[in-house]
Amino acid sequence: MAKSSLQDLLQIGHPIIMAPMFLVSNVAMTIEGMKQGVAACIPALNYRTLEELRAACKELKAAKTSNGAYGFNLIVNKSNPKFSAQLKVICEEGADFIITSLGNPKTTIDAAHKVGIKVFCDVVDLPMSKKVDSLGADALIAVNNQAGGHRGGKDPQALIEELNANCNIPVISAGGVGCKADIDKVLSYGAVGVSVGSPFIASIESSVSEEYKQACVDYGAEDIVMTERISGTPCTVIKTPYVEKIGTKNTWLESVLNKNKKLKKWVKMVRFMIGMKAVANAANKATYKTVWVAGPSIEYTKAILPVKDIVKKFVA
Repeated sequence: MAKSSLQDLLQIGHPIIMAPMFLVSNVAMTIEGMKQGVAACIPALNYRTLEELRAACKELKAAKTSNGAYGFNLIVNKSNPKFSAQLKVICEEGADFIITSLGNPKTTIDAAHKVGIKVFCDVVDLPMSKKVDSLGADALIAVNNQAGGHRGGKDPQALIEELNANCNIPVISAGGVGCKADIDKVLSYGAVGVSVGSPFIASIESSVSEEYKQACVDYGAEDIVMTERISGTPCTVIKTPYVEKIGTKNTWLESVLNKNKKLKKWVKMVRFMIGMKAVANAANKATYKTVWVAGPSIEYTKAILPVKDIVKKFVA
């Protein structure tokens, strides 16, 4: 059975979602993306208060274009105490879509569908994909082993083909897209669209420091490493001198404590809090503690450009 294209799902001009990126994504980027005919998504956690989230919803709704779309990313498990309130605000104010991460999306799907918002769900394997499919999600965000941040374990082709063969809803590929040829490739595997993040870090409109943006220009795919020092779970970062200095593995104490079932979740929580603070500091100001999250697709980032010019590189 033919599956809807991303253009049909969101009424957009090109099969591209500007991926939600912690601390990076913002209203300005999203508006510029919509002007170019793509969709864009912002993590709800980028807003410290519900009032700020509501204001962003209103601004995006007012700026929506006829061939662009906007949405929000929600962490839907217990690690996000603001989840229910964030979902309520988004459903009240409206959006074109929500992307769910890290948890059961049923509550989000049920609430969003009541007000006409589509729900796409991050998945990394077939069992989760089949579960999401059965709950009525509109599409799968297939996070592969080329993605930035927390990534999946399978290569793009294998993951896309497996999910297409076993699920009824469209597959959107996330990870490893740095140029138009990469988009063409994953579409040929059966994806209906792509979610692209790292190439937009070095955009003029992004919220991060100029040092972070310039790092995405100066470093490339071979400089991306996996570290456990942010959230306790492997995450891709740029191999800066500071990352090399502190290493990429958990400390011996964390490794020992992680083997204790009762203590494991608390160790991860502490590591997550420490790691996110380091990421926030590095993203927002010049610091010698440079922990910059990015994926290998920064290989194609050669200059800090406006969002409109980055999009043109993908669709020209």
